[in-house]
Amino acid sequence: MKIKDKVLIVEDEQAIARAVAEELSHWGLESRCVENFRDVMAEFQAFQPQLVLLDIMLPFFNGYHWCNEIRKCSNAPIIFLSSASDNMNIVMAMNMGGDDFIAKPFDRTVLVAKVQALLRRCYDFHPTAPILEHRGAELNTGDNSLRFRGEKIELTKNEYRILLCLMENKGQVVSREKLMERLWASDSFVDENTLTVNVNRLRRKLDGAGLTGFITTKFGVGYLLGD
Repeated sequence: MKIKDKVLIVEDEQAIARAVAEELSHWGLESRCVENFRDVMAEFQAFQPQLVLLDIMLPFFNGYHWCNEIRKCSNAPIIFLSSASDNMNIVMAMNMGGDDFIAKPFDRTVLVAKVQALLRRCYDFHPTAPILEHRGAELNTGDNSLRFRGEKIELTKNEYRILLCLMENKGQVVSREKLMERLWASDSFVDENTLTVNVNRLRRKLDGAGLTGFITTKFGVGYLLGD
């Protein structure tokens, strides 16, 4: 059974948010409307969406701020929804990491069409992307996804890069220095503690999916994939 794509709706006008959620559900898309606008990232991390619909004018912090925060941990496509549709705001939205911009008021069928097109482009069409496999887990280097027993395991950018490095060096110990270099290459500041936090978080996700012992530690050396 195909897993439903998930869309996070970051819109403080509840009537609009509910109408969009209802329209998305008609097309087989799962959605959630953000309720806590002080901490949008907490809801993003809990829901792990494949796409975000993001208003610019929001309580506490604007949409540009949350777009920047999302881009620190995810490549999920972001569509800005806003009545502030002048050229400067559109350019700003794209420069901050947005993938599309829809001006309010908008036609809901057009919105759904754009959502579906972005989801296809970002997740479905990767015919030449290599897939790395270990213990039945498949890491797709096209859409940065990990699947095991038909289920998709959501990974942050750093978790994906750690796992990719380990799977590229299957059967070998990968030093902590090499992993930090891989993460540094992504413009992320990574120290020893940050690496440990990311590896531990990745392990918890893998354990929760049934991949216990997938990453093993060679103390004083580094990490490798477990048998």
